[in-house]
Amino acid sequence: MNKFVNQQSQFYAYLSRLRWIRRWGIMRTAEPENVMEHSWEVAVIAHALALIRNQFYQGQVDANAIATAALFHDASEVLTGDLPTPIKYFSSSITQAYQQIEAIACQELVASLPEALQASYQALLCDNLQSESQHQIIKAADTLSAYLKCLAELKVGNNEFKVTAKELENKLKASPLPEVAYFMETFIPDYQVPLDDIIRRSTQKSSSMSVTA
Repeated sequence: MNKFVNQQSQFYAYLSRLRWIRRWGIMRTAEPENVMEHSWEVAVIAHALALIRNQFYQGQVDANAIATAALFHDASEVLTGDLPTPIKYFSSSITQAYQQIEAIACQELVASLPEALQASYQALLCDNLQSESQHQIIKAADTLSAYLKCLAELKVGNNEFKVTAKELENKLKASPLPEVAYFMETFIPDYQVPLDDIIRRSTQKSSSMSVTA
């Protein structure tokens, strides 16, 4: 019998509960957001930022590895919950304490895996084991995802997100990563237009390319 069979693990039972961890806990939201859907969006954006860096700014990062790590960037919150940013950074003592809690939660998740898989997931779950470029891109994608959430709330008239949107916009504009500016200029504007306009623009672009060809 294969010695690796029948080793039960709680790891994915934990991760499946990320859908129940709500973000923006101290703010009134028009549309609730959970950590699972946020993680998917961060992974998609991080993958795009990595490709943009490689294609336009002479980068040599692994876009697939970055996207995978981004999927797990908030996995520890299944044990800690989502601590709102204003509270997390209210004081250095709170920040340090929460970082310690996150580290313990990561280790608990890793320990819940079969031993043969633990080393592989350790690098995904613990950002201190990631390269600087990988960490930068995932953090930027995380900020972009939060900014897009703010825009979506503002679009439906929820001014609760007005100040946060401006703060995140300023943070993104000050980013030293050129791929962030590229993403904002190229992709953000269409997040603000109705679906019919998105379809119309896509159709016009396709027609134009066909004529040119």
